[in-house]
Amino acid sequence: MASESLIVSPRNLARVGFESLPVVIASAGENASRRFIEFFTANIRNKNTRRAYAEDVRQFCDWCDARKITLQQLEPIIIAGYIEQLQQTKSKPTVKRHLAAIRMLCNYLVVGQIIPMNPAASVRGPKYTVRRGKTPILNEEQARQLLDSIDVSTLIGLRDRALIGAMVFTFGRVTAVTAMKVEDYFQNGKKWWFRLHEKGGKLIEMPANHNAEAYLDAYLEAAGLWPEKKAPLFQSMQNGKLTGNRMNQPDVFRMVRRRAHASGVEVSIGCHTWRGTGLTVYLKNGGTLEKAQNMAGHESSRTTQLYDRRDDEISLDEVERILI
Repeated sequence: MASESLIVSPRNLARVGFESLPVVIASAGENASRRFIEFFTANIRNKNTRRAYAEDVRQFCDWCDARKITLQQLEPIIIAGYIEQLQQTKSKPTVKRHLAAIRMLCNYLVVGQIIPMNPAASVRGPKYTVRRGKTPILNEEQARQLLDSIDVSTLIGLRDRALIGAMVFTFGRVTAVTAMKVEDYFQNGKKWWFRLHEKGGKLIEMPANHNAEAYLDAYLEAAGLWPEKKAPLFQSMQNGKLTGNRMNQPDVFRMVRRRAHASGVEVSIGCHTWRGTGLTVYLKNGGTLEKAQNMAGHESSRTTQLYDRRDDEISLDEVERILI
């Protein structure tokens, strides 16, 4: 009994974004409650996926609670009704994610012998095919304009240029770049390399572009971080000094938007912009899709193609042929 309450604790609930157990779960008993918490804390390792799935599941549980539907009463027609209703207010990708979260949770409950079958297994989500990503990207001139506009006479300027350089020249996700320690920028032979711990547990090591190398060297020298191998590489700042705490995604987003505005680049960019920008420029200059996929750590080349915006210029040239 004590072990059950330890797992279904306020702390573990808070970790997955719940103030209390949903009624539909709590009323199914202690084993169901335990399995529910384990699904988020032990089964899902990526914190972003955990947060998104927790919110999706919470909405579904609230929907069930409002209709007095118990866990044992769940069946495909009920799940399908929820998905049908969700499609009236949510985008197709969001609906598909909701269904994936429900399906995975129910499967985990089946394996734990909480429910006899997965009621979401046979429910189909909306069809949705993406051939072009929505992430705004910059062309070479815009990216160079932004980087050159940063005042590197200050430590914060050197840090911001090095951080943007690391994102664009490694194709790294912002979470992987901000998670880097000083030791993750290391010398291998005559070259300096980056080590990124990417999504899905992927470890990516790649040589530093000469520009990225220059940016990192200047920043580390000014910050005095070279000997601090275990320290966060990109740290937040207060009163012009590094705090010792690593920057997080919101910190980087605000920095990127501020730098874009100051540079005169009138594009609503974000952290992921640099991943798409680096990939597109690489492919435009003769890089291969296969190598881009490996460098970006994508499971499928179809994901890499979403970041490839070379066709944008071709499309513009073609529509300008309509001479009326």
